[in-house]
Amino acid sequence: MEWATLQNHLIGGLSPRALNAPESGISEIVAHARLREGLIALWVGEGDLPTPDFIREAGIAALWAGETFYTWQRGIPELREALARYHERQFGREFSPGDFLVTGSGMQAIQLALQAVAGLGDEVIYLCPAWPNFSAAVAVAGAVPKPVTLDFGADGWSLDPEKLRAALSERTKAIFVNSPSNPTGWTADIETLAVIRDLARKNGLWIIADEIYSRFFYSAHRAPSFLEITEEDERIIFVNSFSKNWAMTGWRVGWIKAHPSLAQVFENLIQYSTSGVAQFMQKAAVVALDHGDGFVDMQVARAKAARDIVCARLLATKRVRLSPPPGAFYLYFEIDGVTDSRTAAKEIVDKTGVGLAPGSAFGPSGASGFRLCFNRNLEDIEMAAERLAGWIGS
Repeated sequence: MEWATLQNHLIGGLSPRALNAPESGISEIVAHARLREGLIALWVGEGDLPTPDFIREAGIAALWAGETFYTWQRGIPELREALARYHERQFGREFSPGDFLVTGSGMQAIQLALQAVAGLGDEVIYLCPAWPNFSAAVAVAGAVPKPVTLDFGADGWSLDPEKLRAALSERTKAIFVNSPSNPTGWTADIETLAVIRDLARKNGLWIIADEIYSRFFYSAHRAPSFLEITEEDERIIFVNSFSKNWAMTGWRVGWIKAHPSLAQVFENLIQYSTSGVAQFMQKAAVVALDHGDGFVDMQVARAKAARDIVCARLLATKRVRLSPPPGAFYLYFEIDGVTDSRTAAKEIVDKTGVGLAPGSAFGPSGASGFRLCFNRNLEDIEMAAERLAGWIGS
């Protein structure tokens, strides 16, 4: 059978949800220039630091101890206890290990949350420009992603509550809130979180709160959180990950925080997807939580300095539209005269060696802009800013 015929035969037997899963617009640019000499890659959402030695050593020790068997599907007790301690330090009140379940990445935490609250044809509202994985995950789950566009003005990005209310329908099941946000750095203040909470309460909706970047907040020790304003019986699921704070993107370990009454449901979903996270990885995550605050603080300070460098240099061209992000470690910006970010991102990396994520990857509302990850060493950030400013000026 000829290749084309065989391909059509096989693909024709796949489910529409699988076939309609979109290719990442970021991956396209990465594939275009990954091997370019002198590349400064600022296109993906991770820093340039490897996982710290003290975390890696804990994982290695657990491996040598033979901790390679099936384990607790909710997460090992030591890690769930460490998650409770970590939250107690962050919020100044008591948490229970029963509030937490360990997942195989923040992405899996999101997938499980969606499986729990939304079904075929249900709508899930999200704020955009947005990390593309979320809307794709909603669609793959059989639900309908419904975007609400953030506004951009003199004070940066903001959410218009009326837009959120207007997006509701009888099919709406949940609101997904990523704050601080990827890709814009938008960070909801307590008043905005309260508006979303009240809207969810009034309409019997779930909130899926993605607070993965909460420590990367540049005016306080963490960003405002739903945990400060929600009650015990609230319909809210928190999803998070070890990837960003502790430079553990490749480890694929995350967590869910939900009311303990939901724990068995999530354990069942974990059972039928991954059957749990490797124990040696969880042992490393315990050490990250208990001993990693200094590393996180160092990363945040470095990212703030990098943010200030790149924002100042690009604003000096007088040809960009941006607002210094209050949170996360991304700069979303637009360049005068550029409307096709996909084509421009290829030209920029070809001519400057700076890899950016095209705004088109983050939905139609971001199509003319670019995302730059500034969680990098300052020397690379300074060089990238100069190269970009030169291209913009040309």
